[in-house]
Parts: sequence; structure tokens; C-alpha cells
Amino acid sequence: MSLKLSPDQAGTSIPPTIEHETMRRVTRRLMPLIMVCYFIAYIDRSNVSVASLTMNGDIGLSVGAYGFGAGLFFITYIIFEIPSNLALHKFGARAGSPGS
Repeated sequence: MSLKLSPDQAGTSIPPTIEHETMRRVTRRLMPLIMVCYFIAYIDRSNVSVASLTMNGDIGLSVGAYGFGAGLFFITYIIFEIPSNLALHKFGARAGSPGS
């Protein structure tokens, strides 16, 4: 069996058909999970405002106190989001061989 490689894949040993099939399978299996996780994250973020409808009256929060708490929540989210993405870039999974 002879493996035909496209000209732009000089130096690689993976045939384009295997690469295409692998990417198709990975996409088909991961995209539903990624979409569900994104939807849950969206609901989680919007849940703060929905909870305020009854929470403020139940625990005696003023509108200003609720706004301050919600602002702190989102500010800390932003503060920790940037370093976590930078750390992911530095320490995350790498393409290629292990340890590269």
C-alpha cells in the first residue's frame, strides 16, 4: 500500500485521509460536549441576576449592596481569567512530542 501525501505536508507521515477522518471524529465527539459546557457556563453567569429577584428580599440586601457583590464577582472573574489563560498557554498541552 502506497501512501500519497499532499505537497504541503512535506516531512509528515500522516496521510490526508487519516488526518481528515481523525479530525471529523474528534469534532463529532467533542463539539456536543463543548456546546453543553458553554451553555451551562452561560446559565451559571446569568444565574446571579435571576437569583437576585428573590434573594435581595430574603436576606435584606439593598440594590447597591447587590450591585457591589455582583461587580466583585465579575471583577474577580476577569482578574483570574487572564492569568489562567496565560498559564494555560505556558503550561498547557503542546502540539508535538511530549516535553516539547
